[in-house]
Amino acid sequence: MRRFGKWLGIILLSLVVLLVTAISLTIGWRPILGPSARALGSRTFERTPQRLERGRYMATALSGCIYCHTPHNWSAADTPYLEGKEGAGELLPYAGLPGRIVASNLTPDPDTGAGRWTDDQFARGIREGIGHDGRALFPIMPYVHFRKMSDEDVASVVVYLRSLPSVRNPLLTTEMVFPVKYLIRNAPEPITVPVIDGFPSDPVKRGEQLINLGGCSDCHSPQMRGQTLPGLDFAGGFPLEGPWGYVAAANITPDPTGIPYYDEALFVEVMRTGKVKARTLSPLMPIKVYKNLSDDDLKAMFAYLRTVKPAKHRVDNSLPPTVCKLCKQKHGGGAEN
Repeated sequence: MRRFGKWLGIILLSLVVLLVTAISLTIGWRPILGPSARALGSRTFERTPQRLERGRYMATALSGCIYCHTPHNWSAADTPYLEGKEGAGELLPYAGLPGRIVASNLTPDPDTGAGRWTDDQFARGIREGIGHDGRALFPIMPYVHFRKMSDEDVASVVVYLRSLPSVRNPLLTTEMVFPVKYLIRNAPEPITVPVIDGFPSDPVKRGEQLINLGGCSDCHSPQMRGQTLPGLDFAGGFPLEGPWGYVAAANITPDPTGIPYYDEALFVEVMRTGKVKARTLSPLMPIKVYKNLSDDDLKAMFAYLRTVKPAKHRVDNSLPPTVCKLCKQKHGGGAEN
């Protein structure tokens, strides 16, 4: 009997070791223990006119805060914002999301918005992916990109959001399906060192930072399980389905299947008007955001895009969606790759 108990103990210990090893080598411990999060501080960002204007530019022209956190009339041609609801949040309408994903009400309403959030809760959510209530935010909120947002710029964004008119807009809470609701706890990372100004003077490097904060790669790079497919950065094909229909983001690399015919002037024109000569882009392309960028910033973004690796990948929304062997997605022209 003692020998049986001894062997049983060895077997149980071995199973525990195997389980611990398996978790450590696969999903990690964050889905079980919770997201990595720093303790909140008591900092308050000084409200200055300079920060207000810089924050307005960041939130409305570059990083899409207002675009994603404002209800739209998605059935209209240019998907306009609902009047009087700027920053008031909405249920995201994209098909295929792993559950109900809600963009929070960022206005200062104390009951349905961010009126009771501290400045540091705001900043931590924007760059570190931890909501005001301590939960991990779903990474459609591009905090992975915003990690490179400087301390001054995140302060400016918070100052601007504090200036929005208060809007009472009760929303459902985000509720993701199993196991995604636990797996996303791996994504947040604390920022514990200063982040200095991320906009170098070199146009290409500046453009790279602008493209990052604009989240361009999220739509224009095909993904599998949340990861960009190797060799297809900015190669398009990622399908986006919703009230606007079924469209796939374009290949914006310099490859012949992308946009090699763009010059600087055409790029700026497209980003201002949403038109490539006689062709109108999908209303899902947030021209209403990027048209507010300065000429210098748009030119820097173009300068960077000219340096990305060309990727042969045909995406054509005028054709029926078919399965693409390159990106494993279904998009127009997919079968021709």
